[in-house]
Amino acid sequence: MRFTKTFTGIAAAGLALSLTACGAGDPTAGGGGEDGGGGGLRVGVSVYDMSSFITAGREGMEAYAEANDIELLWNSANLDVNTQASQVEQYVNAGVDAIIVVPVQADSLGPQVEAANAAGIPILDVNASLNSDALSASVLPDDVAAGAEEMRMMAEELGGEGNIVVLQGPLGQSGQIDRQEGIDQVLAEYPGITVLAQDTANWKRDEAVNKMKNWISGFGDEIDGVVSQNDDMGLGALQALKEAGMDKPVVGIDGIEDGLNAVENGDFIGTMLQNGTVELAAGLAVAAALARGEEVPSDPVYVMPRITQENVDVAIEHVVTGRDAFLADLPDLIAQNLESGNIAYEGIPGQEQ
Repeated sequence: MRFTKTFTGIAAAGLALSLTACGAGDPTAGGGGEDGGGGGLRVGVSVYDMSSFITAGREGMEAYAEANDIELLWNSANLDVNTQASQVEQYVNAGVDAIIVVPVQADSLGPQVEAANAAGIPILDVNASLNSDALSASVLPDDVAAGAEEMRMMAEELGGEGNIVVLQGPLGQSGQIDRQEGIDQVLAEYPGITVLAQDTANWKRDEAVNKMKNWISGFGDEIDGVVSQNDDMGLGALQALKEAGMDKPVVGIDGIEDGLNAVENGDFIGTMLQNGTVELAAGLAVAAALARGEEVPSDPVYVMPRITQENVDVAIEHVVTGRDAFLADLPDLIAQNLESGNIAYEGIPGQEQ
């Protein structure tokens, strides 16, 4: 457990920012402030890739940044560890006030974390963890619990008996490791459930389509259900199943728009809501507090609620139909959640404040 820490914000370096495309060059590209940051904070963000989850999370961060005088410098590493290391190094060299990393791999960025510490720049992992004791803070989901809960939904759907396939995230990333741990914990309680195959589709829908087609070719109707470590891969599996004329239960994690729609129409038996809009904005709030030298919890945990047809309507309102209003209220919600300690709270039935 990391203890609460405070840091003094580093003055923004007076350097001209390159206008290269996001993820294509200088990681200080993509700042959001029209005035180049002014007297506010500059926070560098490096994400593993621009998945549907991260795209939603960026919107949440931008809403929080606009309301709190923060300039975001944004880049995607495109699932490349070396690219991400270079981006973080350049954020350090640019003298940003804080650095947020959604890492490609858990075992990475050790020298870059040390460099940030040496420069007095708070650096934190958000959404996916880095295996480092030198981070200023961590804002992470309980991925073990999420994996366990999605596996439990599938076990209940199958009555404790049947054959499943498991679609995994990028091997070595903390989300994949921890969600798999949760899945395995529940599988140990159900000896009547057999895993026919499990492999990565890298959080990607198109890769999951191809992976699922291969499994359908190999196992056919022996497959009784699909456990996917995120919604995008579950949606890819669903596409492959439909093309093969197969109707099998699918469960996912994240609660992205298409995943929630799949729960609503019965294509998914459920998902675990990891609202990137809320989670990544909470990470930015912690980073900003550290940069401003304020006391803030250094290890808040995002606990995902189970989403089924019983409560999916509220999740859809926040993620889709009432999104503009939700984003407008998001900065106040994030502040309240940091105060209460429940950074995942957004009023979903079944959640507790």
